[in-house]
Amino acid sequence: MTIETTITALLTLAIYSFLVGDNPIYKFAEHLLVGLSVGYTLVVTLKSVIWPQTIEPLFSGNLISVIPLLLGVLIFLRVSKTMAPWSRIPLALVVGGGAGVAIPAMLDARILSQMGATMSGATTWNGWVIVVGVSATLTYFVFTRKSTGALGFASRAGRYFMMIFFGATFAYTVMSRVALLIGRLEFLMGDWLGLIGS
Repeated sequence: MTIETTITALLTLAIYSFLVGDNPIYKFAEHLLVGLSVGYTLVVTLKSVIWPQTIEPLFSGNLISVIPLLLGVLIFLRVSKTMAPWSRIPLALVVGGGAGVAIPAMLDARILSQMGATMSGATTWNGWVIVVGVSATLTYFVFTRKSTGALGFASRAGRYFMMIFFGATFAYTVMSRVALLIGRLEFLMGDWLGLIGS
């Protein structure tokens, strides 16, 4: 048992102390996690993004890199009431550029690829179940006319397909959390206390 293992075990117990209620030990572990995460992210961002992409090119004579540096500084002007309007320029560029990149990518990934994957499996029994399930689920969201007759039947079937999906997703979430708990208990009992073989 090393000092690193003991520190990890004590912090694991500090996080799990939330099960008995909100307490100062849990608060300490929570603040430590957030602080370490922010510090690590800041160092990685400075070392792998800001320094090599902005500062180094500026020192090597590439004056075009002053533009992203200036835009980055302008974002921080939001903290000043008088200078806050200047921060809208880089924010507008970020939002506009992000939307310009994300909209076609999301259209392809979330609509076109999903439609292709749904229809490509229609040659097998499982594929037909998927096609019927997707069609019935989409029918559930048709609000332009009253759900009666065949439309009402398809709408109810879509609701059942969604209930099955939500149940399976919930069960998967519970099982993944139980697997995390088992992993932590295995670490505490095995690596830290040595009560079970590793």
